Amino acid sequence: MAKESKMAKLEIDIDYIAKLAELLQRTGLTEIELSQSETKIRVARQVQQIVDVATHVPALAAGPASTVVAAAETAATDYSSHPGLVTSPMVGTAYTAAEPGAPPFVTVGQEIKEGATLVIVEAMKVMNQIRAPRSGRVTKVFVENAAPVEFGEPLMIIE
Repeated sequence: MAKESKMAKLEIDIDYIAKLAELLQRTGLTEIELSQSETKIRVARQVQQIVDVATHVPALAAGPASTVVAAAETAATDYSSHPGLVTSPMVGTAYTAAEPGAPPFVTVGQEIKEGATLVIVEAMKVMNQIRAPRSGRVTKVFVENAAPVEFGEPLMIIE
């Protein structure tokens, strides 16, 4: 009975949950979980699986030389404060195209609109579309197709 009375007293801020859901959509994340005292809120969205990992995992095929910046250049230059830097929101494997042999989602010099798919990061068999946070022109691509990425690792720059 005590458990029921605690649940009856739980006040839910619908506007706060809506803001969390909007944050999921804007960032491309699949879930957010927050807890405070005994209250826990988890907002999750189902992500459409783009490719079948078991049958379509490409070999480490780099895109055209003009679309991929060498890792050495990434290390040599500090892009962490660049306003157009797009970083990986999770650990996983980055795919620059929907399937092997398909053209990349974006290339250097391409004009893109906010919300356009930049790459897919596969994490725990879930394909997460990483979308453009703003409109602009892609000036650098740091990630190669099928390359592992870490949380916060630079993916590309949009100016």
